[in-house]
Amino acid sequence: MQKITPNLWFDSQAEEAANFYVSVFKNSRIVSMQRFNEAGPGEPGTIVTVDFELDGQRFTGINGGPMFAFSEAVSFMVTCDDQDEVDYFWDALLADGGVESQCGWLKDRFGLSWQVVPKGFASLFADPDPERAARATKAMLGMVKLDLAALQRAADGEV
Repeated sequence: MQKITPNLWFDSQAEEAANFYVSVFKNSRIVSMQRFNEAGPGEPGTIVTVDFELDGQRFTGINGGPMFAFSEAVSFMVTCDDQDEVDYFWDALLADGGVESQCGWLKDRFGLSWQVVPKGFASLFADPDPERAARATKAMLGMVKLDLAALQRAADGEV
């Protein structure tokens, strides 16, 4: 049993969002859905929460109404094995209305922020050679979607 479960507040799209996320991530599933009953506060029979797993990580989506919206203050990082996987998640999470940001960040069509990063990229910024780390950092700050090969070339001074 997972001790901590992120709860995501949606206006009324929790089921749609859960189905979208389950379609993007392998080894994912809808676990359960709970519906409002006669006690409310929502319309009886409509979805109040959706429990789902994304590659083994449990989440709960809540249809709580329009009072709160997502912000970049909370994001989920997707660590990718290679550039092909970065490209896959980048395109999939942007589908149907997502918005690119910078430095590997994006918002999906529900407004949830994601960081799509290649495995090992952070080691470039922690390089013991401060000039190498600075070149990698400068290159990253100019990127929208991260490109690990370009970051490595920049760190190596090949750009």
